[in-house]
Formats: sequence, structure tokens, C-alpha cells
Amino acid sequence: MLGIGAQHDLPTVLLIDDDLVSREVIATLLIMSGYTVHTAADGAASLELLSAGKCLPGVILMDAQMPGLSGTRLIAELRSRGKAVLIAISASKPPDKVVAAADGFLLKPFSADALRKLLKQYRMQALPSEASAGESFLDPSQPVVKAETLAQLRELMPEARVREIYAAIVADLTLRQSALKAAIAKGDAAEVRRIGHAISGGCGMAGALQAARLGALIESGILEGEGNQLDNKASVLRDLRSAALNLERMLEAEFPA
Repeated sequence: MLGIGAQHDLPTVLLIDDDLVSREVIATLLIMSGYTVHTAADGAASLELLSAGKCLPGVILMDAQMPGLSGTRLIAELRSRGKAVLIAISASKPPDKVVAAADGFLLKPFSADALRKLLKQYRMQALPSEASAGESFLDPSQPVVKAETLAQLRELMPEARVREIYAAIVADLTLRQSALKAAIAKGDAAEVRRIGHAISGGCGMAGALQAARLGALIESGILEGEGNQLDNKASVLRDLRSAALNLERMLEAEFPA
């Protein structure tokens, strides 16, 4: 995740490009314009980021012609995982069906001004402010823990050790809630985002999907700005408590005393 000096009123961007040079140049342009940027080298890697809750983008820049998962197939997978504005980019004109499936298109090489202009066009649509007052950010259809990750941990270590890991996450979430509440009270946006990043990263590694998604939301700036943000803050703090409780219930069910 890149975003030194990121502006809080700009959406987080996920950049998917298999060409290293293009990826680095575009990411640099975005960062210099104040965006927080996550990058992925191919379609499969981008889906892993989203599924793990490590990234909650408002905008996705996707190379339209990559090896492996690409084109309309990748667009469909990305659409199923969020509501991000999806902009296709390519060094040559991609198939019409790809351009039609995306929200916008940029032909490489494009200037920093062209990129900024297109992102500005979708800026308000891409900002993470969809939740209404008092609405929960927890997705009831999302598992508390990713089954595959839990199975992998059980293969690697004893049951007691796996339980310790998730118990530690529950304890950490309790501490993060207190720290987040204090940072919100102080109006320390940088600390709020740092806490969100820590929650997203740690919980994502352990497959704690609900908590990881909340962390990504916090990091993306959902608690900043004007409008219904007071309700957002109360909702996120409440949802973090719920995510921790859900993990505790999982521990009781999966690792009975």
C-alpha cells in the first residue's frame, strides 16, 4: 500500500497491471496527486487483495489486456467484490466488449493531467460514503473467518496454537477499539488510518474477513469528512465490537474447551 501524503477526500485506488514499469509510473503519478494506491501484478493477485480485505478501493485501474485472468472475466470478478469505479487502461485499443464493461478507458501512454481529469470525473461516485445513518458496515453474508485460511493454519500447527492466534486477534481488536475511539476524539486522521491499516493487515493474514474489511474501510477514509460521519464513527466502533464477538463465538464453536 502506497500513499505518502495521501489526501483524505480522495478515493483509494487499486492499480492492476502486469507491466512493472507501467505499474510503477502510474502509481507514482497517483501518489503525487494525493491518492492512496494498492498495486497488483495480475488479475488473480488483485482478487486475493480484495478477498482478504486488505484493500477497499473506490477506483480500480485495470490493464485491459494481461495474461491469465483479464478482460471482461476479470471485470465481472471485480464487480462481484465491490462497487468501485472501474477504468480500463491499455497500450492498444482493447475489444469493444471490454471498454463497454468498464466505466472508463485510458489509452497508454497517458499524461498525468489526463489521469487526474478522468479520476476527478468519478471522484464523488468513488468516495466511500455509501452507508446511511446508523447503518452497519458488517456484511451479513461474509464469513467471520475464511475457511481455507483456518484449514491451512490447522495443517501447519497444533489446534492450541491456532486458537491462541485468534484469541490474540480478539484481544488486539479490543485494544484497537479503544485506540480508535481516542484517535477519533482527537481528530487525528493519520492515526485513525494507521489503526485501520493495522487491523486490515493483521486480520487479513489470519483470514478474519469481517474485521479485515472494517479495517480497510477505516483506512480508506470512511470516518473522515463531513455529512453523516458522526453516524459512520458510531457504526464502525459498534461493528468492530461485533466482529470481535463473532470471532469469540467462532473460537467457542471451533475450539471448545
